[in-house]
Amino acid sequence: MNTTIAERFNVAGALLVKLFGRPADERDGFAARAGRVRDIGVKSAMYGRVLFVALGLVAAVGTAVVYWIGGNLVVSGALTVGTVAAFVIYVGQIYQPLAQLSNARVEVLAALVSFERVFEVLDFPPAIADRPGALDLADSRGRVAFEHVSFRHAPADTVSLPSLEGAGAGLGTDASDWILRDVSFAIEPGEVVALVGPSGAGKTTIALLVPRLHDVVEGRVTLDGHDVRDLTLDSLHAAIGMVTQDPHVFHDTIRANLRYARPDASEDDLREALRATRIWELVAALPDGLDTVVGERGYRLSGGEKQRLAIARMLLKDPALVILDEATSHLDSESELAIQRALADALVGRTAIVIAHRLSTIVGADRILVVDGGRIVEEGRHRNLLAAGGLYAELYHTQLGRTAAESA
Repeated sequence: MNTTIAERFNVAGALLVKLFGRPADERDGFAARAGRVRDIGVKSAMYGRVLFVALGLVAAVGTAVVYWIGGNLVVSGALTVGTVAAFVIYVGQIYQPLAQLSNARVEVLAALVSFERVFEVLDFPPAIADRPGALDLADSRGRVAFEHVSFRHAPADTVSLPSLEGAGAGLGTDASDWILRDVSFAIEPGEVVALVGPSGAGKTTIALLVPRLHDVVEGRVTLDGHDVRDLTLDSLHAAIGMVTQDPHVFHDTIRANLRYARPDASEDDLREALRATRIWELVAALPDGLDTVVGERGYRLSGGEKQRLAIARMLLKDPALVILDEATSHLDSESELAIQRALADALVGRTAIVIAHRLSTIVGADRILVVDGGRIVEEGRHRNLLAAGGLYAELYHTQLGRTAAESA
């Protein structure tokens, strides 16, 4: 029930349910889950009452037996009335702790099951962790190199637990197909490199290997000459700033969301970051300014406003390496142009990896890597790749033709 409420009935989930006309189905599904919880609760309560009644009945029968046998012994002169009364009190004192122990057994068993689930999760080894003796990366210059890198996802049974999956869901034992195959390239400090290619080519996977959100299967990824697996995660993440296609903002104020990147940032720092992403005028015009609550997943902001807020948060972090994964995908043409100008200034002196489907946004990149089928199939500047007439030229002319058709 809790999972259903959190996933299906939040702002985004409820909007999707309404748009697809499925409120009745979701209501029925939630009613079924609630019905199971109700049935389990009723059954547990009934078992508890039956046990309680049974113990009370045994206690009553025991008291009656004491009175019956004790009364006969008193009449015969073998016992006194006081002795029988003492026995009755003893019987009551014996059955009360027995009833408590019976209930305690049920509670202990339930607690043991809960502890088993909790410790199963706590004891599960993390997929990505610091190596023994890992180094701290200091004063990163932002040089990135991929050396014969191949990657595929590990089998599901090595990265998850059956108890965390849905009812009836099985965990596979086979690794995925190869997503990257023998990828090699280098990005020099201060260089802006764009990754382009068709959907599913492996562009985002390449970007995620640098901050070790995944680990390579073969080859290695280096940052400033260090294998990223030999660096501490804290120092690695401190050197990298990333803005994803669907940026996440917390249900908090604009100020708190920005300071998540740098808690000690001053008010001037916040304003400069917002000005750099051309959103300060909007924030300043809000009744609460920086104290405006953005809502769950930022639903009170438009897609472009949320994207610019995420870029401002990244700039506030001041990383040596910037990764932009479709960072301007939610922006209109005017906002996109403003962001590109802001990023052109913000990326000076920083290494940048830019993933883009709209090729018009990366024509000024220092180098363009064309990814297809998990491999680097072309490399060069925009003009050279167009002249080569390969996959990049095909993608560019396809988008150019689509744009012209839309304009017409």
